[in-house]
Amino acid sequence: MTDDLMAQFLSEGRELVASAEHDLASLARRPDDAGALDGCFRAIHTLKGSAGLFDLLPMSVMLHAAEDLLGLLRAERTGVAEDFEALFSVVDTVDRWLDALDRSGVLPTDAQAVGERETARIRDLVASVTDTAEVVSRAAPTTWRPPEAFHGRGGLAIRYTPRADSYFSGDDAIAIIAATPGLADLRISSREPWGGLEDYDPYACNLVLEAVSTASRAEVEATFRFVADQVEFVELTSVEATPAPDHGARKTLRIDAERVDRLAGLAGDLVIAKNGLSDLAAQAESLPGGQALGQALRARQAQLDRLVGDLHATVGKVRLVALGPLFARFHRLAREMARSLDKDVSLELEGGDVEVDKTIVDGLFEPLLHVLRNAIDHGVENRATRSRSGKPPVATIRFAARAAADQVVIEVRDDGGGIDPAKVRGHAVARGLLTQAAADRLDDQASIDLVFIPGFSTAAEVSAVSGRGVGMDVVRDAATKLGGKVIVESVRGQGSTVRFVLPVTMVLTKVMVVACGQERYGLALDTVVETVRVPADRIVPVRAGRAFQLRDAVVPLVSLGVLVGAAEAEARAAERVVVARVRGELVGFAVDAIVDRMDAAVRPMTGLLAGAPGVMGATLLADGAVLMVLDPAELIL
Repeated sequence: MTDDLMAQFLSEGRELVASAEHDLASLARRPDDAGALDGCFRAIHTLKGSAGLFDLLPMSVMLHAAEDLLGLLRAERTGVAEDFEALFSVVDTVDRWLDALDRSGVLPTDAQAVGERETARIRDLVASVTDTAEVVSRAAPTTWRPPEAFHGRGGLAIRYTPRADSYFSGDDAIAIIAATPGLADLRISSREPWGGLEDYDPYACNLVLEAVSTASRAEVEATFRFVADQVEFVELTSVEATPAPDHGARKTLRIDAERVDRLAGLAGDLVIAKNGLSDLAAQAESLPGGQALGQALRARQAQLDRLVGDLHATVGKVRLVALGPLFARFHRLAREMARSLDKDVSLELEGGDVEVDKTIVDGLFEPLLHVLRNAIDHGVENRATRSRSGKPPVATIRFAARAAADQVVIEVRDDGGGIDPAKVRGHAVARGLLTQAAADRLDDQASIDLVFIPGFSTAAEVSAVSGRGVGMDVVRDAATKLGGKVIVESVRGQGSTVRFVLPVTMVLTKVMVVACGQERYGLALDTVVETVRVPADRIVPVRAGRAFQLRDAVVPLVSLGVLVGAAEAEARAAERVVVARVRGELVGFAVDAIVDRMDAAVRPMTGLLAGAPGVMGATLLADGAVLMVLDPAELIL
């Protein structure tokens, strides 16, 4: 149980850190953003309560101090740069400590000292403005009207509505209200009807606590300082009506990722099993009197096609997660890298609400981190260089994501110096990766693509950030394993863009199964235009290849078997040709036979075949054989 709770704490903790990072970034740009300030306060408060459940004292004390500073900002003043720097430092420290807890289950050995240092820094900021006793959170305006029984006695009316998840934050609503100084009246009711006993949730707080206090407002607010976003106050002598914020939380169900992966695997297996019905139907129809049975099997297969397709799509949606939490992890890393290189960098995030398959998110951290390192180390210039170039002193790196049909495009753009194609060619020649003659034949885009050669690096020396002799080939390999690709574009003096094009989720691909000799291969049906039978006398030699006329167009003809390494087929009276559209042009692929059409869950190739040219992925046939699904565009390069 403890391990389960810790896993939940780590998961929720990273979400809260990401939320606090986002709100702090907004506050740094607009210090008067009340919504961001309230959001940051809630995230820090919840983190503090969760840390208290696990006896993480250095974290709790540090977060308590951060909460004091945020309370001061809500009640006393607009934040200044020093405030936000201190709060960013606290959030970064919590982020590092969460990583340590995930690795080893304990805080780092220097946690006590680091926590004390961060706490002292924040307390100095608080003390510089007001006495600690005056640090209270300003209550939100309210439309709440106290009960009639509260009127006529004077004092301060209180309405405390704990969040449903307050127990998980370490808040004891009854203890908090009982500690109110000058408590003169108390009423407890339910926020929502209780319902039957079978519907009771002991882990959800469903209370509304209304009270009257004869103490001063400052004393009462100090009592509720840690739950200020859940409390409303009304002076009984003067009731003011203004809207109250809605802090309702969206209900979610957390599911072990392994269970979802298992469900996805079963959905894929169902697709394979369903495809086997086609062979059974054909066998039944070949039997004497089996026509009716075969037709019945095909009808059942059509029904299963729809149901399995819906199931597969639904499981794919369950696996979708937003990119926002992944992007948010790079805020701290960008600040640390820029600080170590004495550069000023602003990281901007866009499209964090775009959802992709969990496998994509899990596999993107390392390649994005590598790209970020390159952008900060090699891409953006220092303040002096940017000033001479007429650029803003603070460089901008933007992570942007957008959905494009069944793919997601993720870009990392910087406004740095860009890539010098001539310099890249020179490094490739100097490292023996390319001859001078070959380098001279390359255009600028082909020269930029040299960064994908294994072992290529323009770093003059190894640094703490990059320059380890590991080039962009690792980024390309990672994208390929995820079923996508990566493209680098750059304009010298203006910056660079690294673009990932990846599948959003696992989808069923309609595949045409063809035979070349004894082997079967798949071609994605969305690339196939038609199939034709071309007599040998209509096929003409063109230079080193062949072509045929299809209506008003001349179509080049290539042997698919030769492209995949099989022997050249013997001359035939007619060729069976699959006409596909490749980069906007028609190309004919000669095959020995067209075997079948089916839905398939195509998965990227792994192991030795990962990144094999011309192969989109693989799937299983009903007989258990592996079917490689080919990419015609890459095959004819």
